[in-house]
Amino acid sequence: MAKTRDELLTLLNCDSALVNLQKLLKEETLPPTGEDVNNHIHTTYSFSPYSPTAAVYFARLAGLGTCGLMDHDSIAGAQEFLQAAVIAGMAATIGMECRVSFQNTPFAGRRINNPDQDGVAYMAMHGVPHDRAGELNDRFAPYREKRNARNREMVEGVNGLMGKYGVTIDFDRDVLPLSNYALGGTVTERHLACALARRMLEVIGGGEKLVDLIKGEMKLPLSAKVEGYLLEEGNPYALYDLLGWVKSDLIGRFYVNATDELPDVREALDLCNEIGAISAYAYLGDVASSVTGDKRAQKFEDDYLDELIPYIKELGFKAVTYMPSRNTRAQIERVRALCRKYDLLQISGEDINSPRQPFVCEAQRDPAYRDLVDSTWALIAHEWRSTVDPQNGLFSAESVKKWPDLAERVGVFALQGRKL
Repeated sequence: MAKTRDELLTLLNCDSALVNLQKLLKEETLPPTGEDVNNHIHTTYSFSPYSPTAAVYFARLAGLGTCGLMDHDSIAGAQEFLQAAVIAGMAATIGMECRVSFQNTPFAGRRINNPDQDGVAYMAMHGVPHDRAGELNDRFAPYREKRNARNREMVEGVNGLMGKYGVTIDFDRDVLPLSNYALGGTVTERHLACALARRMLEVIGGGEKLVDLIKGEMKLPLSAKVEGYLLEEGNPYALYDLLGWVKSDLIGRFYVNATDELPDVREALDLCNEIGAISAYAYLGDVASSVTGDKRAQKFEDDYLDELIPYIKELGFKAVTYMPSRNTRAQIERVRALCRKYDLLQISGEDINSPRQPFVCEAQRDPAYRDLVDSTWALIAHEWRSTVDPQNGLFSAESVKKWPDLAERVGVFALQGRKL
């Protein structure tokens, strides 16, 4: 009998996950791997229902040809992720997502790609050499610690806001245990949102009681889509649906601005180069209807994208990463044109952190986006080559000299990645 999703997660979200994965793969017949790729899968080392092993398993179950680790302020899950990928017989790439300060730039007062704070941007460090992952995680330990000080402030804000409804949370009791912080992971706003959503369901209950509280007593917006989810009887994802609403529509009422937990963008770029990773600006684009359900309709960098892209190129970014299913065709084509104009590598990935999200990005199957598959294989080759010799990376002086044209270089590396 086939195992349920919950049974699989129990097996793969535990200390013996890798052993259990080996047993599972002997028992099951999985679909063949295809050309689908995903370079942006979160795990329990930031926020996700999936351990690194579970993330690889479900990526493999979906038929992905490659899978990519991308946790916030942490890459502590890298070793397990890579081991799981070997067991599952699929290619993998590892990276880390972080927030950086743009205060000392012309965009200090702009809402860039962070839904909660002006002058702050998300960037990705893709293609981290395997022998440098531990060092990168250690370098971010002080930022994770400072982030927890702010997390505690936000918990106080949550209780000040929700206490009148009998809903309170405790950081050490309710939030910290949801994370892998003790193992080098990060506690994010989603952990706070999850703890709050759980308490709301426990105290208020689900269904109409919950919807009445949000729309009636709290007088807060609730999209028809999320309302339908919350009213659905026996909804197995109710916690994640409510979490998404908290992240989208409630967090602004208790959010505390990040300050000293943010490296300056130039510091982050220097670290990225030192480690041998590929720095990527994470394009978000104006949001009309959130695909992931955790972002309200909001304007981001589209109004000044023609200024921003050349500026990040000047700063030293090597790539732009984006999610084809999240944006309109016009948004994606505009970004792609700017990347070509300013010689920036294009990297794709679906931001997986909820059980509702599919691992396969249907939009990326468009033949026009074939280059995003090649760039993924180039990332994989970059990691292996850089792990052997830092001078063999995709953007090393030696590689640039040998293949000056970025498209040609990506093609060469992609071919090597596929052979690996």
